[in-house]
Amino acid sequence: MTMTLDSRQLPPDAAADAPAPSARPSTWRLVRANGAVRLGATALTVLAVVAVAAPWLGTVDPAAIDPASINLAPGTHAPFTDLSGASVDHFFLMGADGFGRDTWSRVAYGARISLFVGFAVAVLAVLGGGLIGLLAGYFRRLDGVLMRLMDGFMAIPNILLAIALVSMFRASLWTIVLAITLPEIPRVARLLRSIVLSVREEPYVEAAIALNTPTWKVLWRHVLPNAVAPLIVHATYVCGSAMLVEAILSFLGIGLSPEIPTWGNIMSEGRVNFNEHPQHVLFPGAFLAFTVLAVNILGDGLRDTLDPKLRRRGD
Repeated sequence: MTMTLDSRQLPPDAAADAPAPSARPSTWRLVRANGAVRLGATALTVLAVVAVAAPWLGTVDPAAIDPASINLAPGTHAPFTDLSGASVDHFFLMGADGFGRDTWSRVAYGARISLFVGFAVAVLAVLGGGLIGLLAGYFRRLDGVLMRLMDGFMAIPNILLAIALVSMFRASLWTIVLAITLPEIPRVARLLRSIVLSVREEPYVEAAIALNTPTWKVLWRHVLPNAVAPLIVHATYVCGSAMLVEAILSFLGIGLSPEIPTWGNIMSEGRVNFNEHPQHVLFPGAFLAFTVLAVNILGDGLRDTLDPKLRRRGD
């Protein structure tokens, strides 16, 4: 007969030397320990601070036009006349555009539009596509109808569908958000549907169904928790893509009004004098590229941390 000893039956010295049971770190600790997640989150936090604190970061009214400041070079100190007619000594960190507007002020305020569009599209796409994917994956009768609808939307290129929606309605901020969100919903729906189809065959889900557990409880307690991590990762890619599409629409002249400072509008107006003054395009383009890169790095880090297969391979 075999006997087992616990730490209470061992001598004091042996109990002290006994190895402690291995505790697997929590998901939140793994996320915080990932370098890519920290890097991407830090970069996005800095951009968010710039967007929110733009009025206190050496900026002026981004819509103020001063004919005396047209096409000033970056790093120039010069008087600037604002909309009220007051003249102040201003430091043009990124120069001035072809209308005499401070480029740094327009880039800083433009971060608000890009970040808002990116996060709004990501949230709406995940909510809308997640609901459709959940219903299609769990209820077989709805699967065929909903997926054929999603296939029809996916057959239309993203940018063309966005252009059509913006052309039909007034180009307001929420119109832009809606136009970018609709093409992303089918992709989120197909992702969640594939997850639900695999989870619904698990023994614990079948056991819950056999015990007559209400459908909404099965979906809420057993299905959705398995889909949260993939949805979070996919939302980061949707966010980065939405920022690019918004910049494309503004660059093509069918986005927000040119008076509203967005990175796409700034680049669209600066391309006219690109040969003589390339900074009008390079500065907002660099901010856009940096933001999308930060979002993608964050998404890669979350994927590596939250995906059990990739995490097991790293261990």
